[in-house]
Amino acid sequence: MTLQITDEARVRTITLDRPEALNAFNEALYDATAEALLAAAEDPDVAVVLLTGNGRGFSAGTDLLEMHRIATDPDFVRGTHGFLGLLDALVDFPKPLVCAVNGVGLGIGMTILGYADLAFMSSTARLKCPFTSLGVAPEAASSYLFPQLLGRQDAAWVLLSAEWVSAQEALEMGLVFRVCEPEDLLAEAHRHAALLARRPISSLVAVKRTMTEPLRSEIRKARERENAAFAELMGGPANLEALTAFAEGREPDFTSLPPGW
Repeated sequence: MTLQITDEARVRTITLDRPEALNAFNEALYDATAEALLAAAEDPDVAVVLLTGNGRGFSAGTDLLEMHRIATDPDFVRGTHGFLGLLDALVDFPKPLVCAVNGVGLGIGMTILGYADLAFMSSTARLKCPFTSLGVAPEAASSYLFPQLLGRQDAAWVLLSAEWVSAQEALEMGLVFRVCEPEDLLAEAHRHAALLARRPISSLVAVKRTMTEPLRSEIRKARERENAAFAELMGGPANLEALTAFAEGREPDFTSLPPGW
């Protein structure tokens, strides 16, 4: 079981449920989350989706142990939707998406907020885009969406530094809508989601479509650029050093890489 799904007051709550892995996305969780979004999009009784995590993590991003297998095992069997399929589901999701960041968010656990219509964050949660520390490129059109949301310099810091972002910093940057105490987070996020869900679904869909339609072509172009850069870097010296260091439980050492890496 990788997801918990509940319905209340036309709000469908999707809870990532790999708490032992801080809800890191393996192929199974990518597939399950994509399927849940596709189902919610088609369900006439669902007006709003609320996405959160179970346990101490919102999501620790892509499961790095599985990522290492993908990078080194040519026989690894990928999921039906995978990472790219989840992004497709997020880009095309027609209804309001509310995120409640209950704990640590890394990689897709942070970049997914670029697709949230409202994001709430626990005061004790932290976020990080670890791409440069993994020797790879940005993902999920964050190279386009984050400058739009945060401004160029905050986006540059987040994407280049691979440093942690606190809840207060995320609020000040404009990445999240509200910061809540941990015990209040889900109730506050659901209260706002339920308020939206009392509006006509047709109107909610129209508002979201008119807001997001101008972004779609730029999101597509950004994803193409990111995918090309990611493909070039994944499996390269920096990425292999990062993944090997993770598997060995140590900090990566990029100082001995070939020139240019």
